[in-house]
Amino acid sequence: MLTKDELPECPVATAVALIGNKWKLLIIRNLLSGTFRFGELKTGIPGISQKVLTDNLRSLENDGLVTRMAYAEIPPRVEYSLSEVGKSLSPMFDAMISWGNEYKQTIK
Repeated sequence: MLTKDELPECPVATAVALIGNKWKLLIIRNLLSGTFRFGELKTGIPGISQKVLTDNLRSLENDGLVTRMAYAEIPPRVEYSLSEVGKSLSPMFDAMISWGNEYKQTIK
């Protein structure tokens, strides 16, 4: 997790530093609807590789946006969900959905 001193001064730059790639945005989009296992996330994000999904989940977990719950079962079961901080991104995603829909209507 980045410290306050390591984060950019600008709040927009801070948000971009934490969630500013397409894979992180799509992972968060999916997790806003609930808890998922790794395979479910991979299936729900076409085009993402296992390595990229793993790397981005680790990054989101390190930044405190995603929680990882590993169960002591055989075979092992791991579930991912948004932390409370991650859930606070919901209004931003709602705005992005609204804007995206409006834009699609504009260019038709």
